[in-house]
Amino acid sequence: MNIRNALLATVGAVGALTLVSAAHAATTLTVYTALETEQLDPYKKAFEADNPGITIQWVRDSTGVVTAKLLAEKANPKADVVWGLAASSLMVLDAQAMLEPYAPKGLDAVKPTFRDAKTPPTWVGMDAWMAAICFNTVEAAKKNLPKPASWADLLKPEYKGQVVMPNPASSGTGFLAVSGWLQQMGKDAGWAYMDGLDKNTAVYTHSGSKPCKMAAAGEYAVGISIEYTGAVQKNKGAPIDVILASEGVGWEEEATAIVKGTKNLDAAKALADWAATKKANELYVQFYAVTAVPNVGKALPNYPENAEAKMLKTNDFAWAAANRDAILAEWTKRYDAKSEKK
Repeated sequence: MNIRNALLATVGAVGALTLVSAAHAATTLTVYTALETEQLDPYKKAFEADNPGITIQWVRDSTGVVTAKLLAEKANPKADVVWGLAASSLMVLDAQAMLEPYAPKGLDAVKPTFRDAKTPPTWVGMDAWMAAICFNTVEAAKKNLPKPASWADLLKPEYKGQVVMPNPASSGTGFLAVSGWLQQMGKDAGWAYMDGLDKNTAVYTHSGSKPCKMAAAGEYAVGISIEYTGAVQKNKGAPIDVILASEGVGWEEEATAIVKGTKNLDAAKALADWAATKKANELYVQFYAVTAVPNVGKALPNYPENAEAKMLKTNDFAWAAANRDAILAEWTKRYDAKSEKK
C-alpha cells in the first residue's frame, strides 16, 4: 500500500471510530412518570425528534408507586427526570432536597399557578387533571338510578354497591379527590363525607383511570376517576356521561422536575426546556383541556365543558403535600379493607 492509500485508510478508520464514539455518546434519560400509557409514545417521539442524541427510557407506574420509588431511591437516585407526576408529590420530594432547581427556557409563558414559586423553580407544571364522575347511563337505567350532579348525590342509598374510586395511596387521582373533599368541606365534614361514600363503594382501585373504564364497561354505574379517561371512553362509544360535581372538583397538576444528582444534567435540562414549550403543551391539550401554557389548542371531543371553572379555586398543593402522609394513614385505617388486591 502506498503512502497516499495508507493515509486515506487511516482517515477512514478514524472517521469510523468517531462515528462509533458519537453513537455511544448518545444520552439515555431515565424518566419516571405517572402519565397514562397512551401518552408515552407521542411525548417520547416528539421530544426525541427535536433532540437527536437523547433517548427517553420510561419507568411508569401510578402516582403513589412512583413517589414511593423515588423516596426509596433518595440515597442512590435511578431517575434523571420526572416528567408527568403530581405537583404535590414533587413537593414531597423537594422537601427532601431531591430536586434540582432549574428555570426552563420560556418559563415566562407558563401560568404562575403552574410552577413552583421559588426562583429558580424545582418543578414546572404541564397540565391539570381533575376528579370526575363517570356515569353509565345504560346500567343506571337498568337499576333505576338517577343521574348524579354533585358529590352529595353519591351518598344516596340507591347507589349502594354501585360506586368505585381509586385508592389515594396508590393513585394521584384518588389523592386529589380526597384532598379536594377535605379542603372543600373541612376536616370533620370531609371524613364524614368519605364515611358515607364508603358505604356505597364496592371497591377501591390502584389506578386513577380504572374506575371510569369499569363504569364504561358496565361493571359499575359510577366511577370516580379522571375526566380525560371519561372523554376517551365516551369517544370510543361507551354509554357514559362525564360529570364535574356542582360543588367543584379537586384537581392536580402534572409537572416536570430534574432529579438532583443526575449524571445527565445537560440532557435533563433539555427535557425540562422542551416540556415547558408551546409545542409540548399542544400535545398536552390533546389529553387535558387545562394546560400550563394558555390557548394552545382544542381539547378532546366530549371533554366536560367549562372544566377550568369547576376546579377548586383554593386548591392548596403545599397543604396537600405537607399532610399527605397523615391523610393516607387515616384513609387507609378507615377504608383500605375494600381495596383491590395488588
